[in-house]
Amino acid sequence: MVLDLVVIGTAISLGPLHNSAFILLLSSRRGVRQGLAFLLSWLANLIVVIACVVLLTGGQPPARHSAPSTAVIDVKLAIGLALVLYGAYRHRRPPRPHGPPRWTARIDNASPVTAAGLAWLLQPWAMVGAGAATAVDANLSTLAGWLALTGYCLLATLSLIVMELYVVWAPAVANARLNALRTWMEQHQEQLIVTLSLLLGLMLTARSIAELVA
Repeated sequence: MVLDLVVIGTAISLGPLHNSAFILLLSSRRGVRQGLAFLLSWLANLIVVIACVVLLTGGQPPARHSAPSTAVIDVKLAIGLALVLYGAYRHRRPPRPHGPPRWTARIDNASPVTAAGLAWLLQPWAMVGAGAATAVDANLSTLAGWLALTGYCLLATLSLIVMELYVVWAPAVANARLNALRTWMEQHQEQLIVTLSLLLGLMLTARSIAELVA
């Protein structure tokens, strides 16, 4: 479970869409406030999803080969296959011209509430769902279980935390470097999405099949 959460959390953190949007927010007027609203909303979404899982399981993993355990594996398998198909679709479709989304023109006038809502919209929900399905196996009667879930939420938010702190400590240098990073991510957005989707999807599919036949 811990290894799977590390892989899923890393894939979420590296996603190009929310990172590009976050850099735009940091570059706007009141960028630190906007970024903080986005970051806290992003983290809160992850925590709420994990909390729902914990409420459903009672903090105890389902028995091996039981109906709930098999259902969870089926969900992870479905998410894995969906990610593989999505990655393959994005890889095969004709390339599209790169350009900033329309909402970027209004980013300077965005409120913290808007920034928080943007974090919810840009969350990669398929990957978050995979993390939730994996968290079902957490045993919260032990400290290790709590640390695993806490580490997952922080890892999935790590890129945002690092960029927010960078802008606070060195705003002039950070804005220039982060905007260069955003330009690179926009130019390689399709490759990043395809790679993350295929790698995570293949891992989830392979591990789910192995658990079903074991």
